[in-house]
Amino acid sequence: MFMKNFSKFLKKFSNLLPSGFKPKFITGNDLLRWHQEQGVLYSASIIRDNKATKIQRMFSRSGIRELYINCSFNNYQIEHEGHKKVLHAAHRYAKEFNDNISSFVFLGNPGTGKNHLAAAICNYLILRNKSVLIVTVADLMSSMKSTFNVYNNLSEEYLLRNFSTVDLLIIDEIGVQIQSRYEKIVINQIVDRRSSSKKSTGMLSNLNYLKLRTLLGKRVIDRMCLGKGLWLNFNWSSYRKKVNVNEC
Repeated sequence: MFMKNFSKFLKKFSNLLPSGFKPKFITGNDLLRWHQEQGVLYSASIIRDNKATKIQRMFSRSGIRELYINCSFNNYQIEHEGHKKVLHAAHRYAKEFNDNISSFVFLGNPGTGKNHLAAAICNYLILRNKSVLIVTVADLMSSMKSTFNVYNNLSEEYLLRNFSTVDLLIIDEIGVQIQSRYEKIVINQIVDRRSSSKKSTGMLSNLNYLKLRTLLGKRVIDRMCLGKGLWLNFNWSSYRKKVNVNEC
């Protein structure tokens, strides 16, 4: 009854409109259909906004430094076959991330592009709703040692569990500082838990393979090699000298 009366009202109202003006709806059914269409559009906009907000939060929690926040596979500068090889391998790793539980290790001197490609992997995965975290060994150990404070409500177990649940954890600057036995134990526990949970881990280091194995131990290295583990050597001169940081 309401729709019938409303349709009559709209019809009378349309006679008062200027010549050539076409309203969005003339009948009650038109109005209902218009509301349904607007509801679909509004719902879609909410979903887009929520997704954008979620992605922004994931970026802010990822640990990616501001220097590398815009790094992607597209803006990795290629100047020789070595660059092309690591770019292709890192890109393939990111694209096949859902289909394997492989970890990766990037080895090379400072400034050779390890962090660029690691950040590119993270940015690629975040845009596909994966949780990622990049943490330096120093920050990792600082967080763990903070649990020793009796006033800290976070436990060592709580932090270990958090480090073990993100889809991809990247541990940076391995070997920069002299590691204690406790630091080796923590890294071993994290890698072991992540491997058991079928979670991928990334490592960035200035050390070569033998020194890294000596530092971390055979067990950790074996865990990093499970599946189709990716090991890349960035054995060339500094990448930073050739790349405009603002364009990274």
